[in-house]
Amino acid sequence: MYQSPLTFEALQVLDAIDSRGSFAAAAEQLNKVPSALSYIVQKLEEQLGVTLFVRQGRRSVLTPAGQHLLSEGRKLLSAASMVTEQTQTIAHGWEPRLRIAFDSIIDNKALMAVIAGFLDEHPNIEIDLTEQVMGGSWEALIEDRVDLLIGAPGPVPRHQGIRAQSIGEISQILVAGTRHPMASKSAVTEVDLASCRTVVVHDSATNQVPRTSNIIEQSRHIYVTTVAQKLSAVVAGIGIGYLPKSRIAEELKSSKLIELNLAQTESKEAPKHRVQVSTELFLASKIVNKGKGLAKLKDKLFDAYTTV
Repeated sequence: MYQSPLTFEALQVLDAIDSRGSFAAAAEQLNKVPSALSYIVQKLEEQLGVTLFVRQGRRSVLTPAGQHLLSEGRKLLSAASMVTEQTQTIAHGWEPRLRIAFDSIIDNKALMAVIAGFLDEHPNIEIDLTEQVMGGSWEALIEDRVDLLIGAPGPVPRHQGIRAQSIGEISQILVAGTRHPMASKSAVTEVDLASCRTVVVHDSATNQVPRTSNIIEQSRHIYVTTVAQKLSAVVAGIGIGYLPKSRIAEELKSSKLIELNLAQTESKEAPKHRVQVSTELFLASKIVNKGKGLAKLKDKLFDAYTTV
């Protein structure tokens, strides 16, 4: 069985000598005598058949071979340190990694701000972020591909062992880009809507029945994968669509987007479409997931999205 002559102790010695510039200074840092460091380096050089250090005045300087060895070796030291810290983290009830899905409908600036603060407090926890859409958000949680879900639209799936908290409603309005023919109309009719092309975000569900939301069925459709793409498509005049009012304030102010008005009808039947709709959003996780990191991050996100 092959046994490498390279040890973590040897790497630590090389790192200290390179950082401090001499065997004596490195020995002081490592709480060893200089002769012990000299023995470790000499033995490693003999086993590898290379020279790792040369003298330049009073300094000990790495050779090109030594520089390569230490550069790659520092990656091993860093990995070992991370494993050690994660092991201690787990032992104290904190997860080493949290998988988070956010629904494309939400503005993720608040999410990123919360995660930044959370990582400042818990730098040893890794974060894995994914963007999902409608039913795909719930599917990711149900199938245990994520630990936490933020901004998923209702209704909450039943009998799936999910704990969900409402974080309020989001209003979506029907808009068109300035150059779109509908933008110049004082009011659009159901016939107008049917003649338009509408931009639709694909539900990201793959194993469950995809959801639909605010689709103008009679119109032609162009499909995109995120709300950000939908916004760009509508601004470009490719089609019209419903977009979260909170996400398009700047575009409305600069007239890149025009909010559409629906013409009144004399029919007693309720109109097929509305110019503004509201959707309830949820923060959710599995009931069985009880790690300290998940609990703390949930509280921070709930506060961020429910505080006006």
